[in-house]
Amino acid sequence: MSDAVLGGIDGCVTTFAIVSGVIGAGLNPSVAVVLGFANLVADGFSMAVSNYESARAEIEQNESLRASERQHIETVPEGEREEIRQIFASKGFSGETLESIVETITADERLWIDTMMREEHGVSAVERNPARAALTTFAAFFMVGLIPLLPFLLPGVGAGLQFSLSAVLAAVMFFSVGAMKSRWLSKPLFRTGLRTLLTGGTAAGLAFLIGYVLRELFGIALA
Repeated sequence: MSDAVLGGIDGCVTTFAIVSGVIGAGLNPSVAVVLGFANLVADGFSMAVSNYESARAEIEQNESLRASERQHIETVPEGEREEIRQIFASKGFSGETLESIVETITADERLWIDTMMREEHGVSAVERNPARAALTTFAAFFMVGLIPLLPFLLPGVGAGLQFSLSAVLAAVMFFSVGAMKSRWLSKPLFRTGLRTLLTGGTAAGLAFLIGYVLRELFGIALA
C-alpha cells in the first residue's frame, strides 16, 4: 500500500507541475504532453529503482541484525534470555506466566530471534519484496501521473479547457490518493485527502508561477 500511495502522489504531483509550468510559460500544450510522458517514464523508473534499493538495504540491514542476535544467543544465552524476561515483564507479565513465556520463546531459536528483532529493534518479521516494491511504485507513478495528461490528448479542444480539465482530474487524483493514504496511516480520510490536495495544488501553483515569470522575463512567445 505504501509503495502505491507514494508512487501515485509523486506521479501526479510531478506530472501536473510540468503541465502547470508549460501552461504558465505560454508554451504549446504539446510540450506538456512530451515532457509529461518523458517524466512518467524517466522519473517513474528512477523512483522505482530508488525504492528497490531502499528495500534491498532494509533486507540487508535486517539480515545483519539477525546474524548479530543469533551470535548473542550462541555466546551469551543467559543474557539474551534475561532480555526476553525483562521485555515481557515490562508488559505486565510475572511469576509462572512470565517464566512460561520465556521458556516457550527461548526454546525456538527462530522465534527467539524474531522476538528480539521485533521488541528490541522494532523490525517486522514481514519484509518488503524489492522487485514488487519497485514495480508497484512504477505502476502507480505511471497510471496516476498519466491522468492529468489525458485532456491534452483530446483533439480539437482549446488549451484553456485542456488545462482546466487537467486541473480537475489532478485534484480528484490528489484527494483520492490522499484518502488511500489515510487508511495506511490510520488518519481521518477527509483531512488526509485535503492535505494531499493542498500539497499537490501548491506544487502546481508554484510551477505555473515560475513558468509565467520566466515567460515575462525572457519574452517567451505565446502558443
